[in-house]
Amino acid sequence: MHVLVTGASGLIGGTVAARLIDSGHTVTGLIRDASKAAALTRLGIEPVVGALDDAESLTRLARRADAVVNAADSDHRGAVETFVAALAGSGKALLHTSGTGFVATGTTGERSEEVFGEDALDDWEPDHPIRAARMALDRLVLAAAERGVRSAVLCNSLVYGRGRVPGRQSVLIDALIRQARSDGVVRHVGAGHNIWSNVHVDDMADLYALALEKSPPGTFYFVENGEESFGAMAAALARALGMPAPRPWDPDSPGNVWDPQFARHALGSNSRVRATRARDLLGWNPRHHSIVEWIGDLAF
Repeated sequence: MHVLVTGASGLIGGTVAARLIDSGHTVTGLIRDASKAAALTRLGIEPVVGALDDAESLTRLARRADAVVNAADSDHRGAVETFVAALAGSGKALLHTSGTGFVATGTTGERSEEVFGEDALDDWEPDHPIRAARMALDRLVLAAAERGVRSAVLCNSLVYGRGRVPGRQSVLIDALIRQARSDGVVRHVGAGHNIWSNVHVDDMADLYALALEKSPPGTFYFVENGEESFGAMAAALARALGMPAPRPWDPDSPGNVWDPQFARHALGSNSRVRATRARDLLGWNPRHHSIVEWIGDLAF
């Protein structure tokens, strides 16, 4: 199968593209930065430099491929609309990458007991405009099934692990590392009791391969294999860095390298989900179970 993967130089897109190459597929990888092309070529991926705003190019690439994996931007509505229009009536697969941030609750580092399964989203309406826009876009992808597209949404939790394209790893873990290196102490928002579900990037890529092969049209999947508090992740990172025990921090504190909104709504929130459908429908069997162990094995 010839697959177009957008965001092919990123943690998610690059690892998915490499996984598909390993399975015998042909992959064209859309990237913004031409300097990343050589890294993709070494993995057997055909790099194409382009932009999600270029509807003409996206249409041409999508129609030339047998399937599209959109892993470049979970919130770019124009690209999704272009892909749906390009693939309408073809029966080709469109896998769209979303993120569980749209079900995030809380902002102060306190624990929430709210856990989301896929069926709970039928009536869920996020209370933040960015989250609401993401959920609306996910629903647009799912509705493409009615237009003859084998569409699916893979909604990733906190993705950790080393990507197949050098230099790419978890956005949230990177944020903790940047703060630690700036301040000499690992920080978490508030008490750090807030919890995020998580998934290893290799397990995530396995699920994309399964969904590409056999997902029914119009199906939504959470992608997770476990959960952990930010306090526990910060403690593991402090040990790996050889730093003192983590300390709480107000997002508005002077010297904070985090954007306050990012700190509250990402690092200070809870995002707890269960990937029941991936296991039951596709037979997904993830192998990696502990983000804390992975952090402990990091070499700095």
